Amino acid sequence: MRPFHALLLLLAAAPIEAAFSWANVVTGGGGGFIPSIVFHPKTQGVAYARADIGGLYKLNSDDSWTPITDGITQDATWHNWGADALALDPQNSDVVYAALGMYTNSWDPNNGCIAKSTNQGSTWTFSNLTFKVGGNMPGRGTGERLAVDPANSNIIYFGARSGHGLWRSTDGGATFSNVTSFTNTGSYRQTPSDTSGYGSDIMGLLFVTFDSTSSTINGATSRIFVGVADNITASVYESTDAGTTWKPLAGQPAAFFPHKCRLQSTEKALYLTYSNGIGPYDGTSGSVWRYDLTTSAWKDITPVSGSNLYFGFGGIGVDMLKPGYLVVAALNSWWPNAQIYRSNNSGSTWTPIWEWSSYPAMNNYYSLSTPNAPWIVPGFWDVTNDEDLGWMIESLEIDPFDSNHWLYGTGLTVMGGHDLTNWDTIHNVSLSTLAKGIEEMAVTTLVSVPGGSELLVAVGDDSGFTYLSSSSLGTPPSTNWLNPGFTTSTDVDYAGLAVADVVRSGNSAGTQQLAVSSNGGGTWSIDYGASTSEYGGTLAYSASGDTVVWSTASQGVLRSQYTGSFASVTGLPATAIIASDKQNDNYFYGGYASTFYVSSNNGQTFAAGGTLSGATQVNDVIVHPKIAGEVYVSTNAGIYLSTNFGSSFTLLTSALTNVYHIALGVGSGSTWNLYAFGTGSAGNKLYGSADNGNTWTDIQGTQGFGSIAGCSLAGSGNVAGQVYVGTNGRGVFYAQGTITGSSSGGSTTTSSSVSTHASSSTTSRASSSTITTTPTTLKTSTHSSTASSSTSTATCTASHYSQCGGLTYTGCTQCATGYTCVFSNSYYSQCL
Repeated sequence: MRPFHALLLLLAAAPIEAAFSWANVVTGGGGGFIPSIVFHPKTQGVAYARADIGGLYKLNSDDSWTPITDGITQDATWHNWGADALALDPQNSDVVYAALGMYTNSWDPNNGCIAKSTNQGSTWTFSNLTFKVGGNMPGRGTGERLAVDPANSNIIYFGARSGHGLWRSTDGGATFSNVTSFTNTGSYRQTPSDTSGYGSDIMGLLFVTFDSTSSTINGATSRIFVGVADNITASVYESTDAGTTWKPLAGQPAAFFPHKCRLQSTEKALYLTYSNGIGPYDGTSGSVWRYDLTTSAWKDITPVSGSNLYFGFGGIGVDMLKPGYLVVAALNSWWPNAQIYRSNNSGSTWTPIWEWSSYPAMNNYYSLSTPNAPWIVPGFWDVTNDEDLGWMIESLEIDPFDSNHWLYGTGLTVMGGHDLTNWDTIHNVSLSTLAKGIEEMAVTTLVSVPGGSELLVAVGDDSGFTYLSSSSLGTPPSTNWLNPGFTTSTDVDYAGLAVADVVRSGNSAGTQQLAVSSNGGGTWSIDYGASTSEYGGTLAYSASGDTVVWSTASQGVLRSQYTGSFASVTGLPATAIIASDKQNDNYFYGGYASTFYVSSNNGQTFAAGGTLSGATQVNDVIVHPKIAGEVYVSTNAGIYLSTNFGSSFTLLTSALTNVYHIALGVGSGSTWNLYAFGTGSAGNKLYGSADNGNTWTDIQGTQGFGSIAGCSLAGSGNVAGQVYVGTNGRGVFYAQGTITGSSSGGSTTTSSSVSTHASSSTTSRASSSTITTTPTTLKTSTHSSTASSSTSTATCTASHYSQCGGLTYTGCTQCATGYTCVFSNSYYSQCL
């Protein structure tokens, strides 16, 4: 996410706050990377997980999870959803610490903090740091970088990034000071040439591990180990005098970076995983080692060698009840599956979770189920050459109170089970996805269709979802958006007079990145009118469903009618925001910089429309679902309304400024509510109006949505007072309530059934397929460009969130103005 922080403007009027109670729309599968899971070492049933962009979660007794950082992620504190480290107090199971912050480069303007909760995440206090923390930076799966002294709850250590070294608190996390005697602050940079600072930042320190079996000095544990991203000098350091002095461990492995360091106290041994990459995407070789704390002897216990060793190692779990029993995971065995190994003799020998029988046949020593997220089966497990067991496995843990209970985090979900010891007898375990309650998806667009599908949700990495009715919002969909399945769906739109007709776009060059549906997003087919070089951006579907206008990331603004080939439109700048009139087939609208554009000939040509006096930046354009020619435009100066197809505009109110995404949804009676993310009397928040912008109510309350500039927004087209918010890392939230107002907007009511109506005078683009599935919905919100106006000539620029580089990639490498091409891994760079 690229942060956009607006100046906070406080108005004299006190905010009105409605009693909206927010809940997640359920996918049940997590949807993103879980770098770490931590069990409390002394209290059964207490465990937490951290997400790279979705905050912290607490494990419940029924294998579900509860988010515990939503309340500390308002607009000004959006980066608190980035969690780079997690620590529990061994002496007090109510105490939780986390190192919070999203990026160490310019994308995050704020320094990080160490957050502390004394009530398992119900409330938090903060110790502000003088440098940044990178919860979504390279190497975020190593660790933990944060640790509490098991002999003294007042002592906490934190290993920083960016060359800031080792830090220590002696007052229970209230303050931290630099440990100046620890001098190796790390020198490794994943991508030194990355000018954005993302891949070129110094990786720094990787973990802090206390030896709880060692003696104490002045009440502090004497022996401490620290990992450093240094594959040249030394990577593991030791203190035997409670942190006063430090030295590298003698005889330690060279060349690789340590990822995890686990203490098995009964064995008096450390187990460490190594990779030649810092993670979470890379690593083509690695090793696993055991360090004897009594003899100071190192032993190479790497499970495989030779041609079978084509990956590094990440997560490692040690059984605290059965010394010598452990599991270790390949960090990224990208083909044909992830690999996990089990040892019952301290790593002397291992058995795999799968092996080749007679290539290409495999013996799988596990069963798989995903009752919490059935869409993972068709979306991932049934896909050829996809990894059933996961990828990016940086955390692999065995419950210290139950040898059968194990969990591990992947790039998609949390997996695990309750029969791990079966591996030692019948060599077969039962695995399930166990991420219920974790909603970590980055949402690009939301749409609620009046008289059609209740919610369409476009997301990054997992394509998208359709929820046909409001009653399905709490049920995980049976499938994500497939056939075609885009890695990331950038936008989705519907035809106002044929609401079952839906179109969506994807973000990868090389195949057609446009899909259509004739059953509200239940099933899809490829729109072959698109070429293989057009991708990304935003969409506008004509009222009757015969025409698509596509503001692409790669070829400028294009138009196609009757499923024909796309051609450039005239008069609209590349990357412009676009929208279609939902009742009049002739009209499309656009916005770029401070100019509003109108097409009255079905999107063929555009010309400047009414003036937005006082505004310098168009952020969003929406159209009333039931009233032709009624157009709303959000800008830095507020919200403007046109009732004459964009010919002229009126500023609705000055009470809301710096307005980003806006949405209309059915209100009480026959009215429509207007929703907006902007700056008002309660600060930078989500507001609702029942009187067409005359008065505004804070409907967000204490719920955190992160940066309001990065959120998508939709009002329900079918359920009175229901509103949806898509976040960059916490999935979709929804709430229902009543907003009072003095006057009404439009007055057309809607029904909840999916219409199959199509205009009699035009031909719909949508597929006529009648295959039925349980769909999921998503919708990507439009974004604003900060560039100056340009011509409509197609230029090869990638839009926000689109791919812009990587091995084998042949698309656009220049990002739209205001965004930077950011290296993620060798195969993928993205505009952020």
